[in-house]
Amino acid sequence: MIRDYREEDIDQVLTIWLSASIQAHDFVPAAFWASQVEAMRDIYLPAAESWVFEEDGSVSGFYCLVEATLAAIFVSPDRQGRGIGSALIEDAKRRRDGLTLSVYRANRPSVDFYRKQGFIILAEQVDANTGQPELVMEYRGALMASP
Repeated sequence: MIRDYREEDIDQVLTIWLSASIQAHDFVPAAFWASQVEAMRDIYLPAAESWVFEEDGSVSGFYCLVEATLAAIFVSPDRQGRGIGSALIEDAKRRRDGLTLSVYRANRPSVDFYRKQGFIILAEQVDANTGQPELVMEYRGALMASP
């Protein structure tokens, strides 16, 4: 079930974010991700609209929107490959006419996942925090795709 994020979800969301970030971004030192937990809790999550995927009373994944930017989407590593990420993306698509996101170029599984979800690459840039190349991707909803 996808539902609105609640403050009491914070510990589960941060655990998912940290473990999934370390797993998906093995080209960035794990210590970097650990150093970002406080900012995630105190700055990034409060600035976004967030939703969680809950099953059996616990959070399995979440996503965050900042206007039309998909600022975060993470699924617990032990629950990946079960359609949770796809369900979260579909929910985000229903909430916005179009979406943009940034993803590390070296994170091939995520780039491929976003392509399967209908995102296209618009540009490449360098992430200021890690120095890693990122792809800027966009999904155009039905309203944006119309001439």
